Amino acid sequence: MEFALTEEHQMIRDSAERFLAQASDSHAVRTAMATPHAYDPQVWQQIGQELYWPALMVPEAFGGMGLGFVELAILLEQCGRFLLGSPLFATTCLATPALLLGHNEALQAYWLQAIAGGATRATLAFADTPGLHAGSVRAVAEPRPGGWTLHGQYAQVIDGASADLLIVAVRTPGTQGEHGISLYALPGDAPGVIRRPLATLDQTRRLAQIELRHVDVSKAQRLCDPEQGWGVLRDTFRVAAAGLAAEQVGGAQQVLDLTLAYIGERRQFNRPIASFQAIKHRCADMMLQVECARSAAYYAACVVQERLDPNGDTAVAEELAAAAATAKIHASEAFFHCAAESIQLHGGVGFTWEYDPHLYFKRARAGEPLFGSPAWHRERLATYLLGDPA
Repeated sequence: MEFALTEEHQMIRDSAERFLAQASDSHAVRTAMATPHAYDPQVWQQIGQELYWPALMVPEAFGGMGLGFVELAILLEQCGRFLLGSPLFATTCLATPALLLGHNEALQAYWLQAIAGGATRATLAFADTPGLHAGSVRAVAEPRPGGWTLHGQYAQVIDGASADLLIVAVRTPGTQGEHGISLYALPGDAPGVIRRPLATLDQTRRLAQIELRHVDVSKAQRLCDPEQGWGVLRDTFRVAAAGLAAEQVGGAQQVLDLTLAYIGERRQFNRPIASFQAIKHRCADMMLQVECARSAAYYAACVVQERLDPNGDTAVAEELAAAAATAKIHASEAFFHCAAESIQLHGGVGFTWEYDPHLYFKRARAGEPLFGSPAWHRERLATYLLGDPA
């Protein structure tokens, strides 16, 4: 597959870069970090109701722009560059794909229109422990007249404390593994929903613990039936991994740029340290990792776009598992490597609060285990390519 940014793609990238350079500069990021939800409501309003970024991937039939995941990946790369704190990632890479892949047209129409309107923040809650396997879904839906009652807990829900829409994964009592999992859509303030913000290493992205205590839901709130839930959940994980990879590429590129600017000014032995051969080699290694990660991330974005398109190429869509895993491996490792190298090449000031590399280092470290660590994805990729040894 040959990929190059079109003129429209370049316009999306350039407009996002111009906006975020002002709305999410170093001062704005640090100010937002000190707020309860780690983002500026005014910036989120501009993103949702002026720039229409949440509507980007929503079909036109539901009031969206009807574009694809490639365009979203371009935005996410710029968001990663500027460490944007906002509900955009959770809304567009977790809730929106889950709704698009679901099987309740009325629910899709209602919530996708709300997301496209720009004011609705949404996320997905799926497990009571960090993990991506079906066995980690332990919340249950007990039948009652006219619907179900939900009980359970979810750990590390991205932007879970501020979301207006919670899509939750639960299982039918008595089922195990990939069987019996369904998804339900709940208002964030529904009776019985208890949300607790968590202390996080990355202060630019908030996580929350969510508990469901006797939450009553109706059939109209069920996004998919028990035999369909794991397939929707699994593919949503892969979409989110591809989106996070695009964001991590942007972060890796930015710390490389910060490092190049610093070593060009820092002088030692009456010459810029950028002129030293050892420094050049380290920067070249960083650039190589960034470019490899970018290629993997945009290939995954193309595959995701085919998967989410109802009329897409089924043969390409089947590559989603491998493409998302490859992108997450390369992007996570490139981001962490570049952030660590940036701190080292900044020397004594690299780890101080006044300089930005430590913010990217924390984002890189916190993002490694999200939607699967590189080691976890390597194991899944080997299984996909070589088959299950069992």
